[in-house]
Amino acid sequence: MTNIIRIKNASFYAYHGALQEEQNIGGKFEADVDIYTDFTNAAQTDDLKKTINYNDVYKYINKIVHEKKYYLIETLATIIADGLLNRYQSIIKIAVRVRKHHVPVGGVLDCVEAEVIKENGK
Repeated sequence: MTNIIRIKNASFYAYHGALQEEQNIGGKFEADVDIYTDFTNAAQTDDLKKTINYNDVYKYINKIVHEKKYYLIETLATIIADGLLNRYQSIIKIAVRVRKHHVPVGGVLDCVEAEVIKENGK
């Protein structure tokens, strides 16, 4: 069986971007994570130790977002996905989306988003 644990719109103020101004001024970033796993046993026993603790996942994402500046949100999404796959062997597949608001593109847009989808062992 496959179940999904989702974290939606985790928001961070961070200093990522290809332009020096972006890395100095910073901006709002959001992340979504879809964790495909089997939490049947945890649900049946109501035992947090038998599932992926989304509080720990959030703390991990927060650490990654703030420990280093990246030029690309593509890099940030990939590092988050790879790190979570390495930390939790029970993840079957993961999708990580990172959004950046107030993007300097010379026009009006809501945000730019990069998505990484990976399967464990691939």
